[in-house]
Parts: sequence; C-alpha cells; structure tokens
Amino acid sequence: MDGSSNKTACGTEVVLEGPRDLLIEQALQFSFKATNNQAEYEAILAGLNLANDLGAREVACKSDSQLVVGQIKGEFEVNEPLLQRYYHTVRNVMTKFDTVAVQLIPREENERADALSRLASTKKQSHHRSVVQVRLAQSSVGDAECMTITETHTWMTPITQYLEHGT
Repeated sequence: MDGSSNKTACGTEVVLEGPRDLLIEQALQFSFKATNNQAEYEAILAGLNLANDLGAREVACKSDSQLVVGQIKGEFEVNEPLLQRYYHTVRNVMTKFDTVAVQLIPREENERADALSRLASTKKQSHHRSVVQVRLAQSSVGDAECMTITETHTWMTPITQYLEHGT
C-alpha cells in the first residue's frame, strides 16, 4: 500500500493506493482543534490503521511534514508531550507490518496527494475505488499513551556516575 495525505483547516485526507487499481480515499474531519503536526500524525495513524484493516504487510507513508517524518524516522527528537503520545502510538501501529517506509514529500512536490484526491473523485466505475468519510470526535491518542520518567537518585546513581564519569 502506498499512502499520502492532504491537510485542510479542519481535517485531512488520506489516500491509499493498492494493487490492481485499488484506490481508497479517507476524509478525516476533526471535531477538535488540531495543529498541522497533529493532523499529520492523525493522517498517518488513519492510513496505517486502514492499511492494516485491508491486510497490507508492506506500507509506504508519504507526508509533507518534515517535523513529523523526521520524528517518526528517529532523526528529530519529540519534545512536545502530545506529539510524544502520537509518536509512540504510530510506532506501536507500525509493528503490525513487515515493512513501513516513511518518506518526506516537499510541499511543492506534494501534487500527488492532490492528484490522487481528484482522481478518487473522478475515477471510472471499472476501477476499485472507495471514499470513506470519518469524523474524529477526539484525538487518536489518550492521556496514558506516554509517561514521563523523572530521574531521581537511586541505588544505581553512584554506579551510573562511575561508569559515565569515572567518579
């Protein structure tokens, strides 16, 4: 499965391409306020979950968000607590597949998502096409998805200090 997304102010679109002319477009509408980065994570989660439901084993995710792609690929740190929850949820869903490739598509080159979106609405009946509209009442990540660990002085602290600093 090959997927891409196209964001709007109150939602996002996920487009999945599969074998034998399979094309599925999923329009996500948010009933909650979402930043662009949250919308990107929501789109990736929706695409991964849809691909999993369809039995895909290999997935390619394409996004125009350098931050989100960099975070998922481990190139950027995830500092914001809400994005940490999204990150861990996405990484957990990714384990359901044999292969997941995440690729950055520059915004100026992201015409493919727009073209697939238009194609999904104009595709001939002979092709396997489906358009699904989903309204998300709340974020896909719950409050308990990621917990912050605060380092405290324990019995291991002197050992760790010795190993790290020689003291």
